[in-house]
Amino acid sequence: MDSLRSKENLNQFERIFGKTNTNPRLFEAPARINIIGEHVDYLGGIVLPAAINFSVHVFLRPNQTNLYRFHSITFNETISIKKPFLSNQNAPWTDYITGVIVELEAEGHSIPGFDLLVDGNIPQGSGLSSSAALEVVTGFAISECFGLGIKREKIAVIGQKAENNFVGTKCGIMDQFIIAVGKQNDCISLNTDTLNYSYHHFELGDHEFYLINSNVKHNLKDSAYNQRRLECESALQKIHSKFPNFKQLYDVTLTESEIKNCDLTPDEFKRTKHVISERERTKQVIEGLESNQFSKVGAALYEAHDSLSKNFEVSCEETDFIVSQLKDLGVMGARMIGGGFGGCVLVLDKKEGFAKINEEMKKSYQQKFNLALDFYKFQISDGVKEISI
Repeated sequence: MDSLRSKENLNQFERIFGKTNTNPRLFEAPARINIIGEHVDYLGGIVLPAAINFSVHVFLRPNQTNLYRFHSITFNETISIKKPFLSNQNAPWTDYITGVIVELEAEGHSIPGFDLLVDGNIPQGSGLSSSAALEVVTGFAISECFGLGIKREKIAVIGQKAENNFVGTKCGIMDQFIIAVGKQNDCISLNTDTLNYSYHHFELGDHEFYLINSNVKHNLKDSAYNQRRLECESALQKIHSKFPNFKQLYDVTLTESEIKNCDLTPDEFKRTKHVISERERTKQVIEGLESNQFSKVGAALYEAHDSLSKNFEVSCEETDFIVSQLKDLGVMGARMIGGGFGGCVLVLDKKEGFAKINEEMKKSYQQKFNLALDFYKFQISDGVKEISI
């Protein structure tokens, strides 16, 4: 976000909350993409995310009261809350902030009252994880402003707990983790079971990743997300009863017939099939990126989308159409990203193809759905940080 907008937000902060001897501090958390490893981060899987240069900004200042006052630029509203904390149905955006306070206090920290203004340029509903960015930037800002000294990895876990326990979405750890520890020009491979991670630097040469926003957000997302998680957990329980060595669904190495003999429902079988096949695709993508075999990476992206659509059933007509059209146009690879039921498609292609694809896709999508498509170029960026003002 540019410095002019930050200055305007600082002025707005002081208009709403007043001026004091203490200046508010400014913090920024990025959006994220995940190249491969979708819907496995709550199943002990390996994921390959990167932080990107869309962001959420917060100004935060202690206010020496027992009140917590939040203002959203996006929603143009100011909300004051105090303990005991309850979910706010009228302003659900505040739950991501309140949930972080609750989890910090559960860790033994006492969080005094503060004023917070939030703004951002992450497209809502795009699947780029604006909610996780808000959780991480809130946790980091509170830690810095109150001298708590919490490590980035721990802030990611606190953000995930806030979303699981207070917001009520049973998300995995990936989004919060990459937003907390991201590094410019690098992605990470993260083992979501152990939280061990390593940085990977890839040179794409005359290729590039970019995003296409379907501009649809179906309200199935949270309920279906939680349902998929339950189906995966019940599948693991059934498999574990016959094959107790498998502690995570992601680790299952059985044949299809062995899995079917575990009495899985048809839906549980499909979810399991996606998770196991995604493990192999993740290896393929990492190998392909490290050896500059981009056609290998692209093929894995298409296969991942097919599995997310047919086996995990988290795609939708619009994103299926985008991926299908890209394939017909000869694009190297593409897949839906994020929770699903709308949002963005991640594309890998040669740089020279962008202008043509942009024109063709906008035309065909408009004709099919009477909706505009947005194309986003991005850069891989740093994780959460404080911005000097």
